[in-house]
Amino acid sequence: MNTIDDYDTQPPRDFGRRKSTPADVRLGETITAIGPLAVAFSGGVDSALVLAAAVRSLGPSRVLAVTAVSESLAANELAPARAFAHGLGVVHLTPRTNELASPGYRANGRDRCYFCKAHSLEAIAELAAAHGYTQVATGTNADDAVDPFRPGIRAAEELGIRAPLRDSGLTKADVRLLSRQWGLPTWDKPAQPCLASRIQYGLEVTGFRLSRIDRAESAIRALLDEDGAEVRDLRVRDLGRTVRVEADESAANRLATLGGVHDALVGAGFDQHDVVLDVFRSGRLNSESPVGRGPARDVRSAAGRRADDVDHRGPRRSSR
Repeated sequence: MNTIDDYDTQPPRDFGRRKSTPADVRLGETITAIGPLAVAFSGGVDSALVLAAAVRSLGPSRVLAVTAVSESLAANELAPARAFAHGLGVVHLTPRTNELASPGYRANGRDRCYFCKAHSLEAIAELAAAHGYTQVATGTNADDAVDPFRPGIRAAEELGIRAPLRDSGLTKADVRLLSRQWGLPTWDKPAQPCLASRIQYGLEVTGFRLSRIDRAESAIRALLDEDGAEVRDLRVRDLGRTVRVEADESAANRLATLGGVHDALVGAGFDQHDVVLDVFRSGRLNSESPVGRGPARDVRSAAGRRADDVDHRGPRRSSR
């Protein structure tokens, strides 16, 4: 099972010559019809496939990879993205973007992703145009297009951004299967949404909050690695007075018995928070009440305990 740190390898040199399937024929035809293409490349499985498919269909000289680098990008994401783009032989640009300049993004309502994508994709499109590329594509797939909670897609559509995976009818499962058939190292990469997605709606997004989450996740991963425990999905969620650490069930149970969770979180900057351990669930904050709306949930750890019941050096106990 691959983890988030396993993706520093390049695609195989022969991926472009591997046997065609109906799925990659459709994708290739879609991209060929678009022409020279700049890809908004996050390094995830979806945009990696778009980038590889563009190189396969158009050739590396007609493809540009652009990764927006901001405080919401986890520190361990950029190097693997660079290695992947380098392996494809494409020019890879990494402009700094400042989503925090947008009041709508900082306010962190349920439409936060709209403001994030509007800012970052506009910056990518302007940079691409300066390099001669009039068409920009994202990794939006067919599943994303029918997901009722994707405000970022609206921003992309307003900017005229292309979505070749969606337009070719490729679902997430199709993306992973085709990536595996091509030997792309990203085929089984865990989802790694931006750091802002870990902050409960209604709490202001700040640079400090983003960097604190990034440091905390790195520290928890290191703690599990030192223990020999494997973790695929890990999130440190900032809920205001509470920080919730979510991980795969086996890793969550291991964290419940490990010492050092408190120290790792305090070292990252979570020094005045109740701590909760729980099993990872994707998109969890989308189903929870924003700060100040509705009762807070009393979430228990995978072992049925709060983290401060396990680590007696932990942060202050909840009075609730």
